[in-house]
Parts: sequence; structure tokens; C-alpha cells
Amino acid sequence: MATMADVARSAGVSVATVSHVLNDTRPVLPHTRQAVLDAVEELGYTPNSLARSLVTSRTRSIGLAVSAISNPYFTEILQGVEASALEHGYGLLIADPHDDPGHERKAVQLLHERRVDGMIVAPSAEPGDLVAYLTRHRVPAVFLDRIVDAPEAGDAPRFDQVCAEGAEPTTGLVGHLAGLGHRRIGLVAGRPGLSTTSERITGYRHGLAAAGLPFDERLLVHGDSEAAGGERATAELLSLAVPPTALVTANNAMTIGALRALRERDLSVPGDLALCCFDDFAWADLFSPRLTAVAQPSRDIGAHAVRLLLDRLAAPDRPARTVRLPCSFVHRTSCGCAEQPGPEKGPSRDRRRR
Repeated sequence: MATMADVARSAGVSVATVSHVLNDTRPVLPHTRQAVLDAVEELGYTPNSLARSLVTSRTRSIGLAVSAISNPYFTEILQGVEASALEHGYGLLIADPHDDPGHERKAVQLLHERRVDGMIVAPSAEPGDLVAYLTRHRVPAVFLDRIVDAPEAGDAPRFDQVCAEGAEPTTGLVGHLAGLGHRRIGLVAGRPGLSTTSERITGYRHGLAAAGLPFDERLLVHGDSEAAGGERATAELLSLAVPPTALVTANNAMTIGALRALRERDLSVPGDLALCCFDDFAWADLFSPRLTAVAQPSRDIGAHAVRLLLDRLAAPDRPARTVRLPCSFVHRTSCGCAEQPGPEKGPSRDRRRR
């Protein structure tokens, strides 16, 4: 197996110069850098990551703590994180906090004990212990999807954060349904305490107000961000003396639950109930009717989280940033509209208008 000394001899430079090129610890002349890289390629040299971490106190690894990895939305986020981390020479260690504050704290501690250089975390609805641990141990961290210390609370964020816009796209879904003549529009909201839930509720209420419709608390039911909860919440809405004629579901899992509840009652979409959902997913255009949805830039969220973390590692004392990425409206037929002209490609990145 080739050593760093072998690379230095082949390139005609010192071992220290090879180290500077491989670790990017000092500027090296372009022709010298290229000679080192050519020697590395020719000899098949593989750096000793363990030895390098002992010297630099860096492991070139990122901890990712995200619940419900099986959810297609979070799977796409994970793909965005992994691709960006790999591009910058970092590996991933992954933990599932199960959306439980106690488990979340243990998962983060486990990643920290594995000496990751920093963490990317989708916080639970009760992130107090998480924030306390990261703050106490000065762990470089980025929150994604669900944010903490939201700007509307009046506090400056303590951690870098990245998420999709939540309120405005939901307002748009409500406005679209109201524009089709619906006056009783229900919302299946997510788990209380999550920033995504509160923002989509805010957007729902803004949409009603903009359409001149009153807010009726009976038309807002929490589905706890899960399919079973979405089914239960939809059943509750359908059991009202005057049920809604249109429904907004606040994530993809609850959309599945809502569709199950409608099927159990032999109700059709959009004939008996118009439906719009937050989150587009791979089979949303395979349903009949095809689902009108808000598409989040999930892979971009993951990639942006990595960039924020690397910026934090490079400048630990800079002010924290909260980045919000725009969503796109995917107009299909579950809302009651006619089929839109032009080919549908599914929820791929090339279809998402920024």
C-alpha cells in the first residue's frame, strides 16, 4: 500500500507539501498541487483518515439526526445531505430520534461521542434538552425542516437553520380552493409544537381571511403528522353536522390517512370532497384523481444544511442564519380543476419552479 512518503518521492516534493495538498492546510502552487494529485492517482494512495483526525481534531464526518427516514420527504432530504457531504469530502453518521425528546437527546449524544465534526438535526416538538445539550457542549449544528427560535418569537436564532416556506404556500392552497367556490375548507394539521405545524396553521388562517371566510375551529384538526392521525382527523371532520367541502392536508403521511378515511366512507375526490396537500411525492400523480400539492425543495434543503454547517465550521463565531427556501404549486385534479395541459414528470427537481 502506497504511503505519503511514496507520493512525495513520486511528485518530487516534501511529505509536508503532500500533507498540505491533501488536507488543504496551506496554499500550494498550482503545478505542485497537480503533481501531488497525479502521484496520488498513479499510486492509488488512500489517506489514513484516523491518523489525520488525530492531527487535525477533525473526523470529516457529519451526524444526521432525522426522524421518519422512511418518509419520502425525509428520504429526499437525506439524499441531499449525503450528496453535498460527499462532494465536500465528508461522511455521514445517521440516527433516528423517533420524534421523542428523550430519544432525541440520546441520539445526539451518541453522535457527539462518535466525534462528528458537526450535526444536522430535525428537532422534535419539544427541543429543550436538545438545544441545552448542543449549547453546553458547543456542538456546531444546523436545524433543518423544523426550526427553533422562530423570527416571529422576537429572538435571534441560536443555531443555523434551513427550511421551506410554510405559511405562504398553505395560504395559496386555501386561496385556490376558495377560488373554486368552497366556503367550508378544513385543515388536517400536523403535530402540535412543530414549527411546520404552526406555520401551516398560520397560512391556513391567512388564506381564509384573504378569501373573506371566517375561521371555524371545528374545521382545524390535528393529525399528528402521521397517516393514522390523518385518517382519524379526517374522519372527525367528516362527522361534523356540516362537514367541509374541501380539505388541506399538511403533510404527505396525513394525505394518505385522509384518502383512507374517504375510501372507508365511499366518498370520492373531488366529487364529494376537494383535496389539496402539502408535500408532493413520487406517486402523487398516480392517484385518481391526481393530487394537487405543494412541492418542497427537499434535496435543496439537505444540501443547504450541509453548506451552512461547513460555513459554521469555518467561522464558529459568525451570527446564526435562518434560510427559507421557496416551494412550488403543482396543479393537478384532486382540487376539482380540469387536467392541466402539458406533460407531468412527478416530483423531480427539474419540475420544481423556484
